[in-house]
Amino acid sequence: MITLKEVSPPAVEQNLIPVPLTDETIAERKKLILQKMREAGYDSLVFYADLEHGSNFEYLTGFLPRFEEALLILHQDGKAYGVFGNENLNKAQKARIDLIPIHMPHLSLPNQPMETKETVAEILAKCHLANRQNIGIIGWKYFTNTVEEAQQLFDLPYFLMDALKKVAKNSQFTNATGLLIGENGARTTNNANEFAHYEFGAALAGNCLLEGLGELAIGKTEMAVAEKLSAKGQDHTVVTIMAAGPRFVKANLYPSNNQIALGDPISMTTAYKGGLESRTGFAVHQASELPAGQQDYLEKLVIPYFKAFTTWLETIQIGITGGELYATIEAVFPKASYGWSLNPGHLGGDEEWLASPVYPDSQERIRSGMLFQIDLIPSLAGYQGAGCESSVFLADEKLREQIKADYPEVWARIIKRRAYLEDTLGIRLGKELLPMSPAMGYYPPFMLDRKLALVKQ
Repeated sequence: MITLKEVSPPAVEQNLIPVPLTDETIAERKKLILQKMREAGYDSLVFYADLEHGSNFEYLTGFLPRFEEALLILHQDGKAYGVFGNENLNKAQKARIDLIPIHMPHLSLPNQPMETKETVAEILAKCHLANRQNIGIIGWKYFTNTVEEAQQLFDLPYFLMDALKKVAKNSQFTNATGLLIGENGARTTNNANEFAHYEFGAALAGNCLLEGLGELAIGKTEMAVAEKLSAKGQDHTVVTIMAAGPRFVKANLYPSNNQIALGDPISMTTAYKGGLESRTGFAVHQASELPAGQQDYLEKLVIPYFKAFTTWLETIQIGITGGELYATIEAVFPKASYGWSLNPGHLGGDEEWLASPVYPDSQERIRSGMLFQIDLIPSLAGYQGAGCESSVFLADEKLREQIKADYPEVWARIIKRRAYLEDTLGIRLGKELLPMSPAMGYYPPFMLDRKLALVKQ
């Protein structure tokens, strides 16, 4: 049974320190990509990146191209070329794998110096693509539609794709993004070092959310609360949301000077590499302060939602299929009744949404090393939404022991989070579930009373 109960809110975690990816992890990543290239029959891979769509590129290079676009060209023998504009060319020497730098001014910002007599194709020819038979194109989208040939959909700018086809006239081009984010893709599981690396961002998001909730008060502006949703100069992976009352007024996406009023619907979201935290509710202390027509908000939507949330956590385990998890959520929180439309859970990492093995009839197995975001977004006509998004990591015994040995401070946080979820919120977790955030599961829908949270009894 789900009920609203007085609890102590989780504590903000102290002394969070970024964990860098090790040289061993980067070498392991490159080895894995080369192996998948051989298995798929690719001679070369071409990775495209811009600042927002560069995580597949970043997987090997260790960075995103600031300001402009970039290409990583990886051959089956391990040789790699980095094609950069004016402002990222000097980053080639900082990359985590050895890169041969190639300057392509066309990738630079508009009206920057473009003093070259070479065409895009002539520049790309320096990357030794001409005699390749099979070239895989990796942007950021893994297309899964069934009405057209998904492997022939490319999410690169036309000027680059056109030039590639001119350089490698006799090559076959296919979308190879699935090597990284498709079923058994290289990026769909993580080692202990990667887990610790991403745990920092997820934990930071949890801290920010808890501090943001503590800042909510009648008369405060959205911007004043939103200051708590950023921390330590870290870059966000989604647009920060702190909205009171109607959203998207005059198409605005960002926190404004709007003041919180009693009864306002509240939406809060913040995210960094590794995890997102989001909460949805009302600026009220109790049900009697809810707006007219939504007095039964708790019973009508929030309690069923939280039942689905706890069911998700108590169902997911290594070895089940994504289809089994989907069917379980559909049974307790039917899409037709509650209006959710996206996958009820997806993978994360450097970006907020990597891909998802959770969809109808999915035969993709849930595996050790997967980093999940619980992503149930109901839409019930006449009601404010409900939301308690957070991230969880799955680790088998061997991986848990490695995390415990290599990152004892991170492990100590995991133990405290699990204890709060079980002892305070009544949510029973399998041993393989590692909560990524101190805020996980903590959901006070009447947001002006942080001591009233949903629990399972």
